[in-house]
Amino acid sequence: MPFAPFAPRDLCVAPLRLHRVPFPRLPMIQAALTRRKLQRTARVDSTATTTTRTAMRQLAALALVFCWALPMPAAAQQNGTNTFNSAVTQDPQAEPPSGPIRLTPQDRRAPSRTAPTPDNGLDARQGGPTRRDGTSGRRPVDGEFLLPQRPPLGEFEAFVQRLAEPVEVRRFGAELMTPSDDLEPAESLPLVPPDYIVKPGDELLLTIWGSVDADLRLMVDRAGRISIPRVGPVLVSGVRYADLPASISQRVGQVFRNFQLSVSLGQLRGLRIYVTGFVAKPGSYSVNSLATAVQGLMKAGGPSAAGSFRNIEIRRGNQRLAGFDLYEFLVGGDRSADRALQADDVIHVGPVGTQVALIGSVNRPAIFELKPGETVADLLRMAGGFSAVADRSRLSVERLDDRATVRIVQLALPAANTASLANGDVLRAFSAVEALLPVQRQNKRVRVEGEVARPGDYVLPPESSIADALAAAGGLTDKAYPFGTEFNRESVRLTQQQNYERALRDLETDLARNVSSQRAANAEEVASATARDTANARLLRALRAQRPSGRIVLQLDPLTSTLPPLALEDGDRLLIPAKPTSIGVFGSVFNAGSYLWSEGRGVDTYLSLAGGPTRGADEGSAFVIRANGSVISGRQQGGWFNRGTGLAGLKAEAGDTVFVPEEMNKTTFVQGAKDWTQILYQFGLGLAAIATFRN
Repeated sequence: MPFAPFAPRDLCVAPLRLHRVPFPRLPMIQAALTRRKLQRTARVDSTATTTTRTAMRQLAALALVFCWALPMPAAAQQNGTNTFNSAVTQDPQAEPPSGPIRLTPQDRRAPSRTAPTPDNGLDARQGGPTRRDGTSGRRPVDGEFLLPQRPPLGEFEAFVQRLAEPVEVRRFGAELMTPSDDLEPAESLPLVPPDYIVKPGDELLLTIWGSVDADLRLMVDRAGRISIPRVGPVLVSGVRYADLPASISQRVGQVFRNFQLSVSLGQLRGLRIYVTGFVAKPGSYSVNSLATAVQGLMKAGGPSAAGSFRNIEIRRGNQRLAGFDLYEFLVGGDRSADRALQADDVIHVGPVGTQVALIGSVNRPAIFELKPGETVADLLRMAGGFSAVADRSRLSVERLDDRATVRIVQLALPAANTASLANGDVLRAFSAVEALLPVQRQNKRVRVEGEVARPGDYVLPPESSIADALAAAGGLTDKAYPFGTEFNRESVRLTQQQNYERALRDLETDLARNVSSQRAANAEEVASATARDTANARLLRALRAQRPSGRIVLQLDPLTSTLPPLALEDGDRLLIPAKPTSIGVFGSVFNAGSYLWSEGRGVDTYLSLAGGPTRGADEGSAFVIRANGSVISGRQQGGWFNRGTGLAGLKAEAGDTVFVPEEMNKTTFVQGAKDWTQILYQFGLGLAAIATFRN
């Protein structure tokens, strides 16, 4: 084939095509193009002089060098060393490549979308709401993401919320439509069904192996075709997803042999739908081609406070395609009426119907929307029935029409199950366990432990006492020590807990007030105040860790063998210990520990056995805890002129615990002298100032 006449512009066009050629092949192709240009120059008129031909060759070389110096495009740099541009002719003397044929598109960039919309692109290979632009769908505002907000409460919802506080009561089904704490509600994309019809805008992922090696992302164009390199266009629009492999394999088989392929859907085409009526955000929305009516309604935020959950229509063209009742899905899980959407479908939400609230002891307190003919029984079914502790014999109804008269009426069940309800009614189910029952009519469940014949839990009649509990447990054993009986009551424990927490709050307030009122004059006082604050904080933590036991101190004689005839309550606990044989001495003594009890000894004898109080002990505040829980303090026993612990002459009983506390506000002689020196110094300065003024 004769070459075309030489044109200087060809010298620059040819090297520009080299930008898509991998680097190792460039010298070879450059040499081929140079030979071609030289052959073209040979066809110039033979009458041209040698000087002219030389000048033309130099001009061609300069143009080639100039065009070769242009930067290589980034797309060509990313293609790799094994990608060839089909527009470039290879050297006929080059060795042909071995292995399977590699099919690659002309441009490795992602194909253009035929229907690009910001919200429509969901990848069929992923389960999250990843959009076609690779983002998660969050829309930043001023550098941050928008947080989901609940729609405002309607007037009836606010009224019911005030009646049901502190329980939150919302419209039934509102949780489905309200966005979660995530920045965008998760759109779970189901698997593509086999009968899915491929249409323009869908993306196909095609993989071929064997004699042909290809991994392609192909977009169905507006004509319903995909273009496979070296195969050509393939019509796929209108083909079922299950029939895609066979349809594409038949077309590829016309060009290649000994291959296998697999095809799947990537990005799905987007649909434009419209949501109108009483919805939170009416308008047009883009959804994927597998979206249903519920998903489209969720895009618009669901029905508004004035919108219906039970009167939803799907319109296609000028016809009403179907009606949809969300309660069938919410109560029974029936999605048969949830139709798949098509392009330009309209979801219309009608106005809300009769609204009735059911609160109290039911499994799902909420505001329900009733259709004509539905009764109290239908309302209880929507609410999941009564709770386990509900009073199933009655309901109360607060009617808006009766607010000026009786306001509340009672419905007896099951006779009122067929009663109809009016718009704005508020029904309440009562609890059977919240109200306190008369103690005199209740049996008592008590626990008897310790030195009895049959320890355990017992259920006693309403008028039972401690003596009845001991009789039920088989009576006391020979080792029993009735004086040390520990009697715990649950109602007393709750009262003690409340008083204990109140005392802790008062103590914390006093400590904080003392800290704020004190001023430090030097670094030493600052360090002392810091250490005191740390000690106070540690003391408060230790006190908060303690829990009252609910013990009732029984005023008994140490030698008694019976217990007082105290009436029992439900949950009482009675522990009769064995007679102890030791006495404990603890606190600021030289040898704290337990000592063998002997009849007739006094408390001061056991203090002496422990070495007596230390120098830092607060002897006047020593006290004794008896086995029955009572306390005897040295300040109660001592007088104005008494010295020591004040417990001299007090007889010790088995199981006593003697405690000598540490002196808290103690100072050394040096600290006292320093304080007095400061006082005298300030007093002297004052006298000197007064004398100066007089003179």
